[in-house]
Amino acid sequence: MKIIEVAPFLLHVPVTGGGIADSTHEISHWGMPGCRIVTDSGLVGFGYTGTHAVASLDKLITSCISDVYAPLLLGEDPREVRSLHCKLLYDPPTHWVGRGGITQMAFSAVDIALWDIKAKAVGEPLWHLLGGSAGKSIEAYNTDCGWLNLSKGKLVDGCRRMIEEEGFSAVKMKVGKPDPKEDLERIEAVRSAIGSKVRLMVDANAKWDLPTAIQYGSRLADFDVTWFEEPLWHDDVRGHAKLAKAIDTPIALGELLYNRHQFLEFATAEAVHYLQPDASRCGGITGLWEIADLGLVHNIPVSPHHGDMMQAQLHAVIAHSGCEQLEFIPWTLHCFEEPVCVKDGRYRMPEQPGAGTTITPDCFEKYGISL
Repeated sequence: MKIIEVAPFLLHVPVTGGGIADSTHEISHWGMPGCRIVTDSGLVGFGYTGTHAVASLDKLITSCISDVYAPLLLGEDPREVRSLHCKLLYDPPTHWVGRGGITQMAFSAVDIALWDIKAKAVGEPLWHLLGGSAGKSIEAYNTDCGWLNLSKGKLVDGCRRMIEEEGFSAVKMKVGKPDPKEDLERIEAVRSAIGSKVRLMVDANAKWDLPTAIQYGSRLADFDVTWFEEPLWHDDVRGHAKLAKAIDTPIALGELLYNRHQFLEFATAEAVHYLQPDASRCGGITGLWEIADLGLVHNIPVSPHHGDMMQAQLHAVIAHSGCEQLEFIPWTLHCFEEPVCVKDGRYRMPEQPGAGTTITPDCFEKYGISL
């Protein structure tokens, strides 16, 4: 089997309720720059990354796919995923101009598409190809009820509905209001509404500085918060290590780290308690797997960041023994031939061959952006 075409694409899909916000961003659409990898056997693999839907920036990702990675892939056997992963990681000129950001996101999309082909070629869902068990139960925690732009009333109602009506047993909410005291009031209101048995996560999206995080993060234990996500700037290993020693609530991070070496820095500094790699940024399924292995070595649980990568990441979470849960945000489920499904707070096992990333023709027509 040989690769005969690498065709980039770009979708901009509307998010919940016309717009959401966290402590640092407001968005109305989710960007999906990616590619279709076409083989001479007729199999096509789909892979993509996730952005805040800025077309000019998204097109830099698709250009990187077509101009840098596609020439290295043409004529290759797509089933040799790990070999191609190394070739694309170390051979191209991107090694000299950037090992994160745009180049790594393009690289991640390609890796995901290759795994999609490899699983389709043997007629199995990717989780089974990776050695996963159909008996494994994966928890879904819902973030789509916890945005910072929601009033306290809507926040509380949304979180309560996810528990009482949708069957989730864990939810995540955003913090980062101008006055952190308001954040604590919102956390207290949510905890009171959902009860003591439901797990509650809190995410600052790197908004706070170290003194603020120590002062107000120390209060999170009062509300039995499972983890404090991205309290400080993404690359601040030393600050997170200091915070981890200063507060009782565990720290989670990783959605904006781009390779296993960055995760290793946080792990060895004892600066993190939950690893949150995102396959759309950290090198695809291959990169995610390496980081999950790192979690096993350091006895740190791995809970991948959503990044709109539930589709492929679910397969990896099912297969890897270091992963037990996955974030749930349903913005783009309608775009896929086999969208992931959650029932009673647990993910159902995908059944179709591939990584679950095959996008429907209708979504290309409805949300496609011209390149």
